Amino acid sequence: MKMIEMPVIDQAKCNGCGLCLSVCSCQALVLVGNVVTAVETTDCGWCTLCEAVCPTGAIRCLYEVVIEE
Repeated sequence: MKMIEMPVIDQAKCNGCGLCLSVCSCQALVLVGNVVTAVETTDCGWCTLCEAVCPTGAIRCLYEVVIEE
């Protein structure tokens, strides 16, 4: 079984707005009790859009996408 790096959600900062859900094309995030949670069984595409749209800074991706030319 491969280890999948998932976004880390700071539940204290999450306001449940759902913006991250709207940009997550692989459905790696769900809203549980008005707080976003990462679904670890889902193959996250590492796009980092969830982190970019979070207005409270509650989502942190543990990886960095680097594009080399």
